[in-house]
Amino acid sequence: MDFEKQPQKPAAPAPAAAPAEPPALRASDADRDRIADILREALAEGRIDPEEHAERIDAVYRAKTMGELEPLVRDLPAAHAARPPGRPATPPSYAYAHGPDDDAGPADKVVAVFSSTTRKGRWRVGRRTHAFSLFGTVEIDLSEAIFTQRLTTLNAVAVFGSVEVRVPENITLRGGGTGVFGTFEVTALEATDPEAPVVVVNGAAVFGSAEVRPKRGKRIADLHDRMRKHLGH
Repeated sequence: MDFEKQPQKPAAPAPAAAPAEPPALRASDADRDRIADILREALAEGRIDPEEHAERIDAVYRAKTMGELEPLVRDLPAAHAARPPGRPATPPSYAYAHGPDDDAGPADKVVAVFSSTTRKGRWRVGRRTHAFSLFGTVEIDLSEAIFTQRLTTLNAVAVFGSVEVRVPENITLRGGGTGVFGTFEVTALEATDPEAPVVVVNGAAVFGSAEVRPKRGKRIADLHDRMRKHLGH
């Protein structure tokens, strides 16, 4: 007795390969500046405190991709608003004589131990600076400095000594520190130009003092004008 031949079932199709994940989109300087502007507005509105602002700003200028930037402002309403019409996508960094970014370089160190150390004149300010005074005096004058990036962070520690920081009048200055049998004073500034450099100073004074304030009559624009004349622009 012949058995009926059963029809063969067609082979099941191979599962489709999952689409390749697109590469992370690199962030531009304009993207970082846009996020920094949102954070600055959030600080002014009281949505974030100065400490959180400093942490987020530091992360902004370390970010390499858009995926790293977006979470920093995801909880802020300004992040979902469109850029106002007519606003340039890229800030005119030349207006403040910015040099090229100094992203991965080591922190600058200004140290005075039973002595005095002064940093002033026309010098390039790195992204991070550590100032330490032990029975000494550290003086840092940024009034004629060339800022190499939008955000500059300075950590000042004075132990039985003093740290004095002077900045131009037309930048944004923030920060604060702890005084232990000492004083830590920061005279806050808010620049009228949203593209002005931002300097954040934190630290501590132990049986010492740290004073951070603007230097009267000193503005970055003055240095910029002199540089343009020197270069013949």
